[in-house]
Amino acid sequence: MGSISATIGLLFMLYATFLSFESNKSQATSFPISSLISKDLYDAIFLHKDDNACPAKGFYPYDAFIDATKYFPRFGRIGSLVTRKREIAAFLAQISHETTGGWATAPDGPYAWGLCFKEEVSPQTDYCDSTNTQWPCQPGKSYKGRGPIQLSWNYNYGPAGKALGFDGLRNPEIVANNSLIAFKTALWFWMTEQPPKPSCHNVMIGRYVPTKADLEANRTAGFGLVTNIINGGLECGIANDGRVNDRIGYFQRYAKLFNVPTGPNLDCANQKAFA
Repeated sequence: MGSISATIGLLFMLYATFLSFESNKSQATSFPISSLISKDLYDAIFLHKDDNACPAKGFYPYDAFIDATKYFPRFGRIGSLVTRKREIAAFLAQISHETTGGWATAPDGPYAWGLCFKEEVSPQTDYCDSTNTQWPCQPGKSYKGRGPIQLSWNYNYGPAGKALGFDGLRNPEIVANNSLIAFKTALWFWMTEQPPKPSCHNVMIGRYVPTKADLEANRTAGFGLVTNIINGGLECGIANDGRVNDRIGYFQRYAKLFNVPTGPNLDCANQKAFA
């Protein structure tokens, strides 16, 4: 009997430990994004976003970013503390490149000028894919790059608007006129899987499972694969591409500010773009 009681007691202790672990894990992932990136850190990351030289001055406040993350409860809340911080750093690095106002000899360096623009300047096209009948372009509308991720093309504006509650095809301009919606479109793009592309989120939290086609294309997990998802058709498969290097430069700076390692596979020079 004593042996049985001891065994039962041990099992009870193990079960209690398991429950405690699960509870702690749940609590860890429920911490708000503001616990990982304070306003002071946000301002240190985006040193010049509100300079007079930046067309987006005043458009990307900290509160709008934090409020937008509340619509995507998995962003920055999955995995270890390092994984969560690294995902946030990677997201901010990518939107910084998309909106950069930096240059090689810029004050505080080229990677201190993210979120300087809120829309594409002098686009050469209206970004209308007329072959896409599911999300038809509206007359007189431009689906040029807007917002932190520079959302582009009718086939992105349409589903983004449907998911977020605005008419992306008839009112694409709202992405450059509403700070909260702008950040929400960037997070929507980050979190949404668009087959054959995985979501940027799943790549950065280690839940990317490469297909046979991915393996053949050398699409290995890491920050470089996120670049491939965002703009691989123009930037990947090229040695020492300046645009890719700029994305990496932002990520390396931000990872240091978050005090986390960047992880491997930062570029996509040896990756084929998604078809």
